[in-house]
Amino acid sequence: MTAEICRAPSLRQDTAVPRAPSQRQDTAVPRAPSQRQDTAVPRAPSQRQDTAVPRAPSQRQDTAVPRAPSLRQDTGSPPGTKRPPAGSVTIVPVRDLGEVRPGDDLAGMLCAAATFVDGDVVVVTQKVVSKAEGRLVRIDPEDTAARRQLAESEAVRVLRRRGDLVITETRHGFVCANSGIDLSNVDDGWAALLPEDPDRSARRLRDAIGARSGAAVAVIVSDTFGRTWRRGVTDVAIGCAGIAAVVDLRGTTDALGRTLLATEICVADELAGAAELVMGKASGIAAAIVRGVERSWLRRGSVAEEVVRPYGEDLFR
Repeated sequence: MTAEICRAPSLRQDTAVPRAPSQRQDTAVPRAPSQRQDTAVPRAPSQRQDTAVPRAPSQRQDTAVPRAPSLRQDTGSPPGTKRPPAGSVTIVPVRDLGEVRPGDDLAGMLCAAATFVDGDVVVVTQKVVSKAEGRLVRIDPEDTAARRQLAESEAVRVLRRRGDLVITETRHGFVCANSGIDLSNVDDGWAALLPEDPDRSARRLRDAIGARSGAAVAVIVSDTFGRTWRRGVTDVAIGCAGIAAVVDLRGTTDALGRTLLATEICVADELAGAAELVMGKASGIAAAIVRGVERSWLRRGSVAEEVVRPYGEDLFR
């Protein structure tokens, strides 16, 4: 019994135990990984890269790249020297102008706050022009009688009254509320009057900006007016220099070849209204640059001569 027990374990360990592991490792284990890596792994990445990766960047670039330049031109940091594409305009707010006081060099302040190029139209609000020219008077804002008296003193005739509202014709020929006198955006206890000659104010600003910057610019002095038979207010030109106030299209043809008989475009008002979109009423921005206007508009201009309707042509006064 002792001899048999010793022999059986000896034979099993020498012949069976080493062989089984040796055959399985040599034949099975290496082959399966080898076939899967060669056939499957390279194919999937190859198809995904060919179909998906090129398309996504292409679509994003087509939609996003044009937007960035547009935003940069609108903010004007600093205002660029490139003109917009033909048929388009850029409106750049003039920031950091600072508070304007009587006697201030408004043209110098504008040149310090912005960069100008040939053909720019500089739209400046009446308020800062009146401040620089000292067109300010003391008034008690709670005294309605004093406000009415001041409005009438700045008018050549009173056209309508309704409560505290007075519709007047000013010495400039403007028909507006309260003779254009404004108590907003001025120090408490003061009122701003219209410039004595807004066209002259625009000419002086244009000449001074040109002398300092070397750029041939145009200037529009703007103010906020109501419109008869229409609600809401909009900015209009009360003075201009270096740009046509009205462009006369009579005698030209429309898109279908018909002759225009009565079309006169008040481009000065349109530019004043467009500039107001970036200036606002409570932002503290009192000037804007309109860049890219039609070159043929850049000529001598006058609101008094071109826009104000002569009394004999007025059907309602």
